[in-house]
Amino acid sequence: MKNNLFVTKRNGEKELIDLEKIHRVIDWAAEGLDDVSVSQVELKSHIQFYDGIKTEDIHETIIKAAADLISEETPDYQYLAARLAIFHLRKKAYGQFEPPKLYDHVVKLVESEKYDQHLLSDYTPEEFDQLEAMMDHNRDLSFSYAAVKQLEGKYLVQNRVTGEIYESAQFLYILVAACLFAKYPKETRLNYVEGFYNAISTFKISLPTPIMAGVRTPTRQFSSCVLIECGDSLDSINAASSAIVKYVSQRAGIGINAGRIRALGSPIRNGEAFHTGCIPFYKHFQTAVKSCSQGGVRGGAATLFYPLWHLEVESLLVLKNNRGVEENRVRHLDYGVQFNKLMYQRLIKGDYITLFSPSDVPGLYDAFFEDQEKFDALYVQYENDESIRKKRIKAIDLFTAFAQERASTGRIYLQNVDHCNTHSPFNPKVAPIRQSNLCLEIALPTKPLEHINDENGEIALCTLSAFNLGMIESLDELDELADLAVRALDSLLDYQDYPVPAAHNASLARRTLGIGVINYAYYLARNGVFYSNGSANNLTHKTFEAIQYYLLKASNNLAKEQGACPKFNETVLADGILPIDTYKKEIDNITGEALHLDWESLRENIKKYGVRNSTVSALMPSETSSQISNATNGIEPPRGLISIKASKDGILKQVVPEYQKLKHNYELLWNIPNNQGYLELVGIMQKFVDQTISANTNYDPARYENGKVPIKQILKDLLTAYKLGIKTLYYHNTRDGSGDDQKMIDDGCEGGACKI
Repeated sequence: MKNNLFVTKRNGEKELIDLEKIHRVIDWAAEGLDDVSVSQVELKSHIQFYDGIKTEDIHETIIKAAADLISEETPDYQYLAARLAIFHLRKKAYGQFEPPKLYDHVVKLVESEKYDQHLLSDYTPEEFDQLEAMMDHNRDLSFSYAAVKQLEGKYLVQNRVTGEIYESAQFLYILVAACLFAKYPKETRLNYVEGFYNAISTFKISLPTPIMAGVRTPTRQFSSCVLIECGDSLDSINAASSAIVKYVSQRAGIGINAGRIRALGSPIRNGEAFHTGCIPFYKHFQTAVKSCSQGGVRGGAATLFYPLWHLEVESLLVLKNNRGVEENRVRHLDYGVQFNKLMYQRLIKGDYITLFSPSDVPGLYDAFFEDQEKFDALYVQYENDESIRKKRIKAIDLFTAFAQERASTGRIYLQNVDHCNTHSPFNPKVAPIRQSNLCLEIALPTKPLEHINDENGEIALCTLSAFNLGMIESLDELDELADLAVRALDSLLDYQDYPVPAAHNASLARRTLGIGVINYAYYLARNGVFYSNGSANNLTHKTFEAIQYYLLKASNNLAKEQGACPKFNETVLADGILPIDTYKKEIDNITGEALHLDWESLRENIKKYGVRNSTVSALMPSETSSQISNATNGIEPPRGLISIKASKDGILKQVVPEYQKLKHNYELLWNIPNNQGYLELVGIMQKFVDQTISANTNYDPARYENGKVPIKQILKDLLTAYKLGIKTLYYHNTRDGSGDDQKMIDDGCEGGACKI
């Protein structure tokens, strides 16, 4: 190629393109990487150069050329492309590759109101020098390309209108740590900052989108998940709607419980009028959810919950369906349908389910969550009361309708409300769990608001993070990591703002956390065990025992220092009841792994000192943050050894960890013969996890006669999940063959940020 092209520099000057300079940068980026060719990147780049090209465009052309070469045969191009992208990012942010001094950087960004001014009042210049010494900017070079693009797109402080970026990743990590431990005693806080910085910057602990993007900025709302319940009055419905708008505008994913709303045709105002039923109010909630864009990117997202026995259920089940007219559809919400043991028993016995309007059957709706024996008695009593409006429908027909809609939309979810209340840290008589959230992993008490400033209502928030199982060499490491994660997230509860009093009061009274995992598929591959054949069962039991034990221990230790959460008395933990006491004993049939840790001493310590946090664990999808850590997401098997991720920058390729060494150990999603092994693993996890789990069911029609998944198989999986004590089911994925390596891209959680 002739070297007679001119380049336009950042200051507008033109000079001859310097291919040697470009070569040096690519050479630097390729250092220590296998199976990459500098000349291949140069060749691919040169084709796209033109006269007058800007230096910035040259950088982007080279980065894209390297990214295009990422493949199963040459996975290390993901690191070459990432290093080039980091080089470019720093040039954009600082005008040079070397980052500025931390203190100077913070002063500049506080002055421009990009960083929160408390950083300068809480830390002295001398302490900033100590923080500077903790940082290792070379850790930027361990990101994959998909990670750098996620950082640029979502996490780094920037001007989204002009595209200016103001920081690089290590500043993000050190300042998140500094903010969260700012109020700790001066003699200990820098030790905690350093420990937490090291854990998050080496990807041992993964943080959710709201924390990564928001902590250190003047915006202070970092809860990933918000649970809002409405009552059956106009005031309560409007209060719920107002709360939805406030939280959607602050990037939270919403769960709405609308199960109390009475059915169409119910009398209102002493019979003066007929009630319009659920659908108009669901539409009202949909409008609230979509009213604010999240970070200017997309509208909010929410899942709305109602019981299977609601009188309008046949109309509600089809709300997401593409058939029908706008008047009888509410397609831009997802739905969580609520089941309990009685519903499954009616199915198994070939019996009927009776539908009621909650307004016609006093006490039934509350008993559905609080007391299963009372629910059964009331349900049968109301079935036999001829004065009450009702409709009987064959259980098989109702379950089939649910299964068909779940299969056709993928986004009709399931909540087993009895498991959520009987295997929970909360005492259901005083703090029942009546809903989950957008991504089906949060299970916390809520109470309807009567008005937006109602202090007696309860909006539940959950603050998330995750352990990266792929970065942990020994389960003992979880002891220190759990301590850091619990302390950091607990501090965040006091650090953040609360736009609604009901959320403020509930959050500080219950102090709920949800710490989960990422990179589980890699963890299994590294240990040579698989999803489908039971070989991972004992390892999973041992691992999740350690996770829950060390999290509870950390919260108990924090309670010794700072006091138990104010509503500790509303938990069963106060009576010494732990998750190992209330799980479904069916789990004992699929793993004989013993308990390895000293639960009895922990039980006594919890009874004596309490816990700082009513909940400590939840397993979330973690679609976005897993990319930052170059990890497989959540607990899911990958669809391919290379995942294709959609972003605003186009398609990103992410290669599974240790691809060359472990490629034969990964069990890919569509190679798994059925859901049985996966559901058993989820059941084992649920034995220990105190909230719930974003668990999916997956179906390949090619495995069945006539290429059609039998409803019988779907119902069998629902019954298996119930039998194993699984609390919630999230997506129903159907293989369509169009992109087996592709993760579901249109993701309800992504806008809602409850994917951590």
